[in-house]
Order: sequence, then structure tokens, then C-alpha cells
Amino acid sequence: MQCTITLIHYNNMIEIKNLSFSYPNRYRVFNDLSISIDKGGIYGLLGPNGQGKSTLLYLISGLLRPTSGSVTMNGTSTGKRLPSTLSEIFIVPEEFSLPAITMKEYCCINAPFYPKFSIDELTENLKAFGLDTDTNMASFSMGQKKKAFLSFALACNTSLLLLDEPTNGLDISSKADFRRFIASHMTEDRTIMVSTHQIHDVELLLDHIIMLGKDGQPVIDCPVSIITDKLCFETKANGNEPSATELFSRPTFGGSDIVSVRAAGLPETEINLELLYELAAAKPSVIKEILKTN
Repeated sequence: MQCTITLIHYNNMIEIKNLSFSYPNRYRVFNDLSISIDKGGIYGLLGPNGQGKSTLLYLISGLLRPTSGSVTMNGTSTGKRLPSTLSEIFIVPEEFSLPAITMKEYCCINAPFYPKFSIDELTENLKAFGLDTDTNMASFSMGQKKKAFLSFALACNTSLLLLDEPTNGLDISSKADFRRFIASHMTEDRTIMVSTHQIHDVELLLDHIIMLGKDGQPVIDCPVSIITDKLCFETKANGNEPSATELFSRPTFGGSDIVSVRAAGLPETEINLELLYELAAAKPSVIKEILKTN
């Protein structure tokens, strides 16, 4: 007798289908939201205050459950909070507290939940931030606590890492360290989603942009490579006439920051997330059509 084994391959790591969510006795945050998140890459989750960015991270992680619809990771509902799923997800919320113990003691308690945790990586991460595993975390400042928790999160080597405002509380040099850490810890099997208002801290790291509109639906859900292929971001001096392809402009010192449709043959420019955000807020239907988002 022969036994046939069927292997199921999922094209998307995270599938959000027809998601609706409301907090008790409050407004509906999401209504019929559908998004796919692929394996590998750094996703930027952007949008106005109060439009559910943090809530979406909690729904993806299984800390919240949809009112209707589904959130699955590799075909399994995250809301079931199965150990096999949770061991592959780590979320760093915007606000958190750490116990009054050393990081070494913290690891003894929490690291066993993450099979791919590396103490060597944790030690290296902490060292880069000027921290060690033997200091009691009760003595840490807010910025040091953020550095310590980020160091632990990265050392867990989960397939999915969710970061909510990760650079809040970090000084300029620590923000540079954060960018280096994220870049150096990326692999083909890891996906990182960053929700932030500190756009300039992460814009050169991102591979994919998800920008939520005022209705909680994505105005942009697109790889950065497509955005830079179809749009041009530049600064023009005062006195230049607007071109026919110009979509959005704002005054800057000595000229204007411009977003325009990229003409054939022109070189690509680096993405300017702040300009893209303002364009999407001002002309959501235009940006959807140009980038072919749904």
C-alpha cells in the first residue's frame, strides 16, 4: 500500500480576506478589507492617525480577532493562537513594559517560545546599542528599553516581525543602528511590517507600501519598485513651469518638491514617502489608477 503526501504551498504568508473589525461600542475600524503579504521583504504600513494601523498589526498577530472575515498565516488562522503559529510571529508594540529583571533572565523565560532564537545575535544586537544581558532593565530609559526589546525581537528570528512605531524614543544614531539591524537581519524567509509616522526613518528600507485611506481601505498596496517605475520624485527651482505630467507639488526652500508621472527613458528617482503620502491623501483615485491598486 502506497501513501501519497500532498504538500500545500501558500503564495502569500499572510492573507487578510474580507476583514471587518469593530471595538465594542465604538466605530467600525475596518470593513471588508483584503490584503496579501508575501514571504520576504519589508512592508511599510502608513496612514492617518486613527485609521487602524496598530489594530491591523494586532489582528495579524492574533492579539485581536476579526468581527468577520479572516486573517491567516500560511493557511492557519492567527486568531486560533496555535503555538506553531505564534512561534513564528513577534510584535513590538508602540508602548510596552519590561519586567525588573536582567535581559539574561528575560531570555530564560521567553526565548523557549521561539525555536530559532539566537543568544549570539541578541548579544551582538545589545552590544551595538551599548547594552548587555546583565543589566537590570528597571534602570533603562525609555529609549534603552526600546533598544533592548528590538534586540530580543530580532534575535527570535521569527518568519514575521511586526513593528509599531519602532523608532519612537530612539536618538539619531540609534535610528541609524536600527536601519542597519533591520537590513542585516533580512532573509528570503523573513517578512517585516513596519507601521510608522516617522517616514524618513524607514523609507529607504521598504520593499512594499501599504497606505490606508480615511475609509480604512488601501489607497496604495504596491511594491516600491513599481512606484519608482511609474512616478518621479524631484525638487525643482523656482521659476520652472509645471509640466504636463506633474501630479503634486509643495513649496520648499528655493523651489518646489514635485511628484510627476515618470516619462519613458527618464532615470528612476528615490522614493519620497512624505510626498507620496501627501499625493495619495489629496488624490487617492489618481494614485490608484496610476499604480493599478484596487
